[in-house]
Amino acid sequence: MSRVIRLAGPAALVAAAFVTLIVALAFGGGANARPIGDPGAVVRFGLPIAKMLVNLGAALTLGPILLALFALSAKKDEYHRALDIAAAGAALYTVAAGMTGFFTFLNVTGTALSFDDQFGSKLGMFFTDVELGQAWLVTTLIAATLTVLCFAVRGQTLMVFVGILAVVSLVPMAQQGHAAGSAGHEAAVNALGLHLVFAAVWLGGLVTIVLLRNALSGDRIIPVMKRYSTIALVSFIVVAVSGYASAALRVGTWDQLFTPYGVLVLAKVGALIVLGVFGALQRSWLIGKMAAAANTVGRYFWILVSVELAFMGIASGLAAALARTATPVPEELGGTPTAAELLTGEPLPAELTAERYFTVWNIDLIWLLICAFGIFFYLAGVVRLRRRGDRWPVLRAVSWVLGLLVLFYLTNGGVAAYQDYLFSVHMLGHMGLTMLVPVLLVPGAPITLAMRAINKRTDGSRGPREWILLAVHSKYAGFITNPIVAAALFVGSLWVFYYSPLFRWATVDHIGHEWMIVHFLLTGYLFVQSIIGIDPVPVRLSYPMRLLVLLATMAAHAFFGLSIMSNVGLFLPDWFGAMGRTWGDPPLIDQQNGGGIAWSIGELPTIALAITVAIQWSRSDAKDAKRLDRNADRTGDAELNEYNERLARLAKADAGDEGAATAGPDADQVGTRGAERSDAVSGQGRPGSSA
Repeated sequence: MSRVIRLAGPAALVAAAFVTLIVALAFGGGANARPIGDPGAVVRFGLPIAKMLVNLGAALTLGPILLALFALSAKKDEYHRALDIAAAGAALYTVAAGMTGFFTFLNVTGTALSFDDQFGSKLGMFFTDVELGQAWLVTTLIAATLTVLCFAVRGQTLMVFVGILAVVSLVPMAQQGHAAGSAGHEAAVNALGLHLVFAAVWLGGLVTIVLLRNALSGDRIIPVMKRYSTIALVSFIVVAVSGYASAALRVGTWDQLFTPYGVLVLAKVGALIVLGVFGALQRSWLIGKMAAAANTVGRYFWILVSVELAFMGIASGLAAALARTATPVPEELGGTPTAAELLTGEPLPAELTAERYFTVWNIDLIWLLICAFGIFFYLAGVVRLRRRGDRWPVLRAVSWVLGLLVLFYLTNGGVAAYQDYLFSVHMLGHMGLTMLVPVLLVPGAPITLAMRAINKRTDGSRGPREWILLAVHSKYAGFITNPIVAAALFVGSLWVFYYSPLFRWATVDHIGHEWMIVHFLLTGYLFVQSIIGIDPVPVRLSYPMRLLVLLATMAAHAFFGLSIMSNVGLFLPDWFGAMGRTWGDPPLIDQQNGGGIAWSIGELPTIALAITVAIQWSRSDAKDAKRLDRNADRTGDAELNEYNERLARLAKADAGDEGAATAGPDADQVGTRGAERSDAVSGQGRPGSSA
C-alpha cells in the first residue's frame, strides 16, 4: 500500500479538525472580538487552535502507551515504535500546552505582546501566582517529562507509571471549564476529566495502529485490532456518557439546544453516533474480513479508518470550539451566594430526613461507571466460565454485585449528597466504604474469577490476566497484603486522616475527596481480604490469630469512635461550623453523633467478620477430618498401625531397663494404653483428625 494512502487517515484527521474548528468558532461566536479588552485576532484564533493541538498531543501520548501496555508485544518492533510515537506526541503536547498557556495569559489579561521587563514580569506572575496559569505550567512540565520518559523508559512495568503520569497531566485541564464557577462543579470536573482521558485513548489508539500498520505484518494486525476494538468500545461508552453529563450541565433545558452552543453540541453528538457506527463495523465486519482474507481487504481497511479519523477530527474541532463558546447556563453563581454556596459551590440542600437518604442523588460519574463496568465484567466472566462447563458459586456473584450496588449508593446517593454538610453523614459513608463494601466485595473472589475466565496471552504481550498476576505477585502487594500490615493500615489511617490536614484536603478539594474514597476502600478491602479472603495471598494467618487481630482491630476502632464522641472541638470549624445550616443538630453535636456511628454502627461489619471467621474455621476442621478419613481408608489405617507399633517399641525399650522379668506385661499394657490413647486423640480411631 502506497505511503499516500497510509497518510490519508492522519491527514484527514488534521484537516477535518482545523476546518471544523474555524467553522464552529464562526458559528458559535467563539472568535468574535470583545467590546472591551479584546486581545486581537491572533489570540482569538490561536488559543482554540493551540488547545486543539493540546488534545491531539495528549491523544498521541496516551493512546500509544495504552496500546503498548495492553495490545503490543515488547519482544517485537511494534512496541518500540509505539513508544516513539508516544514520545513525538508528548513533544507536540508540550509545545501546544506552552502555547495555550501563553495565549491564555494574553486573553485573560488583555496585555499586548511586547519584549520589555514589565511584560515578562506579568507573564511570570501569571504562571506562578494565578491558578489558571499554574495549571498550564504544570501541564507543560508534565508533558515535557513525558517526552523524556517515552524515549528513556522501555520496560513494560515502568511504562505503567508513565501512563499514569500521562493521565495525571490531564487533571489540570479537567479542573477548568464552563462550570468552574457554577453549581455542579464537581460533576463538571468528573465529566470533563473522563471525556479527555477516554477520547485521547480512543483517538490516539487508532492513529497509532495506522502509523504501525507496516510493523504489524501478516496476521499480526488482527489480534491488535481486536484488542483496540475492546478499548475503543469502552472509550465510546465513557465518552458518550461523560459528554451527555457535560452537555446537561451547560445547556440546562431542552429549548436551549437551539442556541449556538446547543447546536454545536448536537453536531458533536452526530459525529459521535457516526463514530459508534464505524466502531460497530470494525468489530462485526472489518476484523472478520481481515481474518478471512488478509490480502484482499487492505483498501477497505484504509478507507474505513481514514473516514473514521476524519469524523474524529470533526469531533475534536467541535470540542475545541465549544470550549470558547458561551454556554446557555451562566458560569457564575447569580445573586448573593450563601455560606454553603461559597464553601461547596452548591446551594444548601433541604433538611435531611429518612426519605431523602433514598430520594436525593448527587451523581459521581467516575464511581457510577466503575460500579457499572465492575458488575458487567464480573458477570461476563461468570458467563464465560459457564459456557465452557465450569461452575462459579452463585453466592459469590451475588455478594460482588451487592457490594458494588452499595458502593454506588454511598458515592452517588443521599449519603454523598449530604456528607459535605453533616459530619455524621460523612462518617456514615466512611464506615460504609471501609467496612461494609469490602465485606461484600471480598467474598466475590474477583482475582480468582479473573484468573479462570481471562484468556492467557501467548504472543509476548500483556493482557489483563498478565497484569493482574504481576501485581498480585509483586513485592509491594506481598507487603500490603500481610495481615499485620493490612490491619495497621486499616486502623492507623483512621487516626492519621482525621487528625491531620488530609481531612481538610479531602473535604474542600474534589481530587482529595476522590482520593479519600479510593484509599479507604482499598485499606478496608486489604484488611477484609486478610481475614476472610478467598483469593490467594502470600501470607495467611491461622484462624485463632485472625480472631485475635480482628478483636484488637475492633478495640482500636471503638476507641477511635469514643475519641470523636468526647472531642469538645470541631475538626473543621470553618467548614462544618460555617455552613449556615438552620436544620439538624448543631455542628458539635453532629460531630459527636458521627463518633457514635464509628463506635457502634461501624462495629457491625466487624462482628459479621468474626462470625464468618468462626464458620470458616469450623468448615476447615471438618474438611481436614474428611481428608484424613479418606487417607486412612485408602491406606488401611497404616498411619494408626505405625503409631501403635512405635509406642510398643518404646514400651519394650523402657521395660528392658527395668528387668527381663517384667518386660512383657508392661510392654503389652503400655502398647494397649498407647492404642487406647490413640483412639481417644483421633476421636474416630485415626490420629490427626480434628475432634
